[in-house]
Amino acid sequence: MSAAGTERVTAPVATFEERSSPGGLARSAVVEAADRLWEASSSKRPCAPVRDVLAVDSIEDAYAVQQINVARDVHGGGRLVGWKVGLTSPAVQRQLGVDQPDFGALLADGSYGDDEPVPLGGLLQPKVEAEVAFVLERDLHDGPVTAVDIIRATGFVMPVIEVADSRIDDWDITIVDTIADRASAGVYVVGPKPTKLSAIDLREVQMVMTRGGEVVSEGSGAACLGHPVNAVVWLANTLAAMGQPLEAGHVVLSGALGPMVAVTGAGCYEAVLTGLGSVRATFEGEAA
Repeated sequence: MSAAGTERVTAPVATFEERSSPGGLARSAVVEAADRLWEASSSKRPCAPVRDVLAVDSIEDAYAVQQINVARDVHGGGRLVGWKVGLTSPAVQRQLGVDQPDFGALLADGSYGDDEPVPLGGLLQPKVEAEVAFVLERDLHDGPVTAVDIIRATGFVMPVIEVADSRIDDWDITIVDTIADRASAGVYVVGPKPTKLSAIDLREVQMVMTRGGEVVSEGSGAACLGHPVNAVVWLANTLAAMGQPLEAGHVVLSGALGPMVAVTGAGCYEAVLTGLGSVRATFEGEAA
C-alpha cells in the first residue's frame, strides 16, 4: 500500500474520536461500537450486535467502525494484505435488505496455505465458503475501474476457502453489524495452484465442497454477482471512492460460489473448483 493509503488506514484512533462520523452520528457511538467488537475479538467471547449504538441504516458509520479496528490491528503490528467482498449472493442481499455487496480488510495473520492446520481456538463461530481469490500485479489508482482493468491487473487467480467468523453472538447480524465487523472476516486458506485468467472462464467454474466425502456446499462462478470479476470491479470502485484504491500485491476474495457452511469441529473441508484445482481447510483443536 502507498504511504498515503497507509496513513488513511492506520490513522490513530484519537483522530477519529475528535470529529463527527461520516453519517452524522456522534463519534462516541462509533468508537463504542468499535470497542465492543475489539473486546469480543480479543477475549474470544462474542458480543451483542452493534446496531443498538449505530444508526440502523448508516453504512458509512459501519465502515468507520471497521476502519478504527483495522487501524488498531495495523498499529499493533498487523499487515493489510487485501480485501474480501461479501454479500455477493442476491438471496443473502434480500435477507439483509440491501442491494449491494460489502467489503472487509484482510490481514496477513489470517492467511493459511493449503492443508495448513487452522487452530479452532483462534476462532469464535467459524463458517466456510469457497471462492475465487484474485492476486493483483498492477495498481488500480485510476477510475472508474472496468472489467477490462481488473482482467489486465490480475496476476493470477486461486481457489480459496474463506473462514468467515462473526464477533456478533449467534451471527445475529444486519448489514450494519457485518460491515462494522470487517464483513465478518475471519481467516482464509489459499489453494496451491495459481491460474491465469486467460486460461479459464470464471463464470463457468463449478464448485463442490466436501467434508469427509460428504457434499456440504455446491455452486458456480455465476453465483458471485454473475461473474467473480464483477465483484472485484465493484470493490475497486468502492475503495477508490473512499480514497483507498486496490494496489499491486493485494489479495481479493471475490465472494462465495455456494452456501456458507458452519464448521462443526476439527476436520478437513475440501473445495474443488473446475479449472482451478482444489483447496483444503483443515481445522484442529476446539473453537474458543
